[in-house]
Amino acid sequence: MSTIEIVLADDHRIVRQGVKALLENEPDFSIVGEAGDGLRAVEITAQLRPHILVVDLMMPSLNGLEVIRQVAKLSAKTRAIMLSMYMNEPYVLEALRNGAYGYVLKESDMSDLIHAIREASAGRRYLGHPLSERAMEAYLEKTADTYLDLYDMLTTREREVFQLAVDGHTNSEIAASLFISPRTVEIHKANMMRKLCLRTHTDLIKYALKRGLIPMEE
Repeated sequence: MSTIEIVLADDHRIVRQGVKALLENEPDFSIVGEAGDGLRAVEITAQLRPHILVVDLMMPSLNGLEVIRQVAKLSAKTRAIMLSMYMNEPYVLEALRNGAYGYVLKESDMSDLIHAIREASAGRRYLGHPLSERAMEAYLEKTADTYLDLYDMLTTREREVFQLAVDGHTNSEIAASLFISPRTVEIHKANMMRKLCLRTHTDLIKYALKRGLIPMEE
């Protein structure tokens, strides 16, 4: 029996511990790494190159959507599954567009996540209950549409600056997180705002909400 190597990424330690304990009951599952924020999730996944990354949607530093996008480029063998409390269409669509193989709601049974992991490991996409197969087809059809998405024009660094800025971090805090200078942050932020046709921080927040990059209640 071949082993499915898994990395867990969630900013709540108790959630990671609970999911880890339950997944390790499966004889062919092996938890090889954990991460508590988005930047660390990308780093450890690129380093370990597991078969599966189970990642929370909303995390510090980088949200799960951006983590999945970066991981798809850095570790081709890794198939990501989004674990989320949000079933809103923008989140599901964005996850699939960024390369997710599965989307499972946190309110689901653990059997749903286990099934998603096995499906993703076999190269098949999976949407957990109550997301339907019909919805999957509709989302995938939308991902095939060819349209100019301004967000897709951002570089990886600009997306990182975007996320940290939306989370309320100052230029100095962003610089410290990304190991770059505050001046470089200013340049990336200016380029990012220009590409997105935004002028103020309020515009940035509104765009992130509309794009499904942060939850509405924030």
